Amino acid sequence: MGGMENTRDILLATRRIALVGASDKPHRSSHAVMGFLLARGYDVMPVNPVLAGREIHGRRVVASLAEAGPLDMVDIFRRSEEAGAVMDEAMALGARTLWLQLGVVDEDAAARARAKGLAVVMDRCPVIEWGAHALPPRVIPA
Repeated sequence: MGGMENTRDILLATRRIALVGASDKPHRSSHAVMGFLLARGYDVMPVNPVLAGREIHGRRVVASLAEAGPLDMVDIFRRSEEAGAVMDEAMALGARTLWLQLGVVDEDAAARARAKGLAVVMDRCPVIEWGAHALPPRVIPA
């Protein structure tokens, strides 16, 4: 795929998203992005060990990626220095796409993932990409 994955194709092909670093605070970007993705028909699993068992946008929070499976895309809202471990775990659990939010970059982990055939998007936001590709506001079929 090269360094620049086609975010349009990824967004259209993805069905289930594990959102790591989900927040129940409305002012946090992870909270807004999760709401946006749910509104567009994605099956979003919030992952946050601190909030496990609570609900965000009506979805029960799980403590770990292993509990969020099966994994299609893993959207990572963590600091760059913490992202690599999450990426490695997501690879081990069979994720197809790793998406690192704005400001989150780990080139070494991205290289490991791409070598295993995963799509990797870094330092991008699915909300912004959705708008940039002018994707239709539709509910994605199961």
